[in-house]
Amino acid sequence: MINEDDIRKIAALAMLEIEQDDIGKFTQQFGEILDYMKEIDNLDLSGQEAAFHITKLNNVFREDKTKESLDNETALSNAPESMEGAFKVPRVI
Repeated sequence: MINEDDIRKIAALAMLEIEQDDIGKFTQQFGEILDYMKEIDNLDLSGQEAAFHITKLNNVFREDKTKESLDNETALSNAPESMEGAFKVPRVI
């Protein structure tokens, strides 16, 4: 069974601050979660195939196709500013 020290340790590992008043509530909730996990552990799944995805979808992305890109002049035509054939942007650092 999980205790208050376990909750404090879990909170520290997750870098969470838990108020003293909430530790009891979290102890109960974690206990309920672990009890539920025990129920799942007791299920007979020997006849079940392992599932890596819950849907039968494979790759749903489109196939990459090579096509001609914009020339440099056209790409820069709508840019607010350009310099030496490139987009000019404000300094970030």
